[in-house]
Amino acid sequence: MGEVVAGIVANPASGQDIRRLVTQASAFPVEEKANLVRRLLSAFAVTGVDRALLSSDLGGISAAVLRDLGSDPLPEVDFCDEDTLTGTAQDTINAVRQMVDAGAGVIVCLGGDGTARVAAKACGDVPLLALPTGTNNAFPQAGEATVAGLAAGMVASGQVDADLVTQRVSMLEVVTKNRREIALVDVAVSMNKHVGAKALWDPTALTELYCTFAEPDGIGLSSIAGQLCPSSRSSADGVALQLGPVDSSAYVVHAAIAPGVVRPVGVRGWGVLRPGVRVDLAAGGGVIAVDGERELELKNGEGAYVELRADGPWCVDVRAAMAEAATQGLLRSSAISRTGEKGRSHGRCAG
Repeated sequence: MGEVVAGIVANPASGQDIRRLVTQASAFPVEEKANLVRRLLSAFAVTGVDRALLSSDLGGISAAVLRDLGSDPLPEVDFCDEDTLTGTAQDTINAVRQMVDAGAGVIVCLGGDGTARVAAKACGDVPLLALPTGTNNAFPQAGEATVAGLAAGMVASGQVDADLVTQRVSMLEVVTKNRREIALVDVAVSMNKHVGAKALWDPTALTELYCTFAEPDGIGLSSIAGQLCPSSRSSADGVALQLGPVDSSAYVVHAAIAPGVVRPVGVRGWGVLRPGVRVDLAAGGGVIAVDGERELELKNGEGAYVELRADGPWCVDVRAAMAEAATQGLLRSSAISRTGEKGRSHGRCAG
C-alpha cells in the first residue's frame, strides 16, 4: 500500500452566523477548533496515517495547530496553501479538492451543516466524516474527535473495509435557471424576498420543506418533519411538507428550530419524497434555503425544482468502524506480544 493520506477541514467561520445572536448555541472558539484538530492528529498517528493535509484559514486555526507541531508523535502534516484564501466557502472547496487530488482516503470536516454541504460538493467518492462545530449541526453527528480520528484513520489506511463502515447518504438537488445547489438535510421555500443574513431561524415565512431525513430528536427545520413523519438517514425516501400559518393549518408542531429556540410551525400536510422525482417549487419572487441558509433568490415567475438523489457523499459510520476494529482486534494486543514473544487473542470480552 502507498502513502496513507487523511484530510482535515476546519472552518473558522462555523457557528459564527447571525443565529448566534438569537439562540443559545454552543460556542466553538478558534482554540477549541484547533484542539479538535490536535485530537484527530493524535488518533491518526496510531492508525497508520502517514500524512495529514490540513486546510489553511484566516481565522487562526491552522496557525494554532502549526505552533504545537512537534510536541507529540504525529503523522507528517502539510497545509493546503496552494490557493489564495478568501474567507469564504470557496476556501473549503479548494482545500477539499487539494485533498482529493493528493489521494486522501478520508476527509474529516469540522463545521456545521453549511460546511459539510460545501465539503460534500467537492469530495467526490472520498469518505466524509463531519464533526459538529456549527450552530444547528443537524447533519454532523456528535462524537469525541479522538474516537472519530481513530475511525477515520482506519478507513484511510484500509484497516477496516470502507464498504462495511461507510454509507452513501441521500442529498437534495435544487435547480434554478442559473444555479444548482445541493442540500444534505433540507430545502425550504421562503416568502422572504432577499437572502439577507442567510441563516434561517424564523419559520413563519416558510411555505414548503423537503428533507433527506427527519429524526424525532433532530434540530433545525428537519425537526418539524421528525415530529410528524420520522424518516431515518438510511431510508431511501425523504419527506415533503406544506407549511402555513399556525392558525389555519391542520397541524401545529413545536419544533426545535435552533438551540434554545422552540417555535410553533403550521403544517398543512406532508408526504413521502421519492428519489428521482422532480418537484416544482412555488418559489417565484421568494428565496430558497438549503440546510438552513438562504442561498437562492428567485424573480417573480422564475421556476425552480428540487429532486431527492441517492448519490450524496459517502459518510463514515464511526460506531460501525470502531465495532469492526474491536472484532478484528485492531486496537489491542496482548502483554506477551508487546514484549516480542508470540501473543494470542483472548477472544470475546466477558461482560
